[in-house]
Amino acid sequence: MSHTRTMLHVSLMLICLIGTDRLFAAGDLTRRTTPLPDLILGNEESDFALSQSEYELETGKAYQLMIVSSGQKEYAFQAPDFFKTVHLRKVEAGDVEIKPAVLHELEFEEAGEAEIFFTPLIPGRYAFYLKGYESKGMQGTFVVR
Repeated sequence: MSHTRTMLHVSLMLICLIGTDRLFAAGDLTRRTTPLPDLILGNEESDFALSQSEYELETGKAYQLMIVSSGQKEYAFQAPDFFKTVHLRKVEAGDVEIKPAVLHELEFEEAGEAEIFFTPLIPGRYAFYLKGYESKGMQGTFVVR
């Protein structure tokens, strides 16, 4: 039997064994997002408060993360190694939807919010921080399994 026919038989057997509903994903999985707890930058008690210091994520699962600036300071959110290892679907800020290939920084000059929609691709521990305020405790980790 030829290699092509053997591969065809193996494919047909797999379809019969596991069914087509489990073999192929139904729709665009990057649009079925799981909301994460908001990341709030600063609060009434401290300009340097950070609401979350760790996020647990899974590869291949789509997420949405709302980052909210209290406006106490000018904040520049960065996670360079993390954003190199995700599929970034879009960023929403106000009435604007941005579809960048790569994200370098989200800078908040005053109170506001931006929502990031992404899918982690590579397991690891990735730092996020507020540029210039790391020593004030404004840093955390994305843990991707």
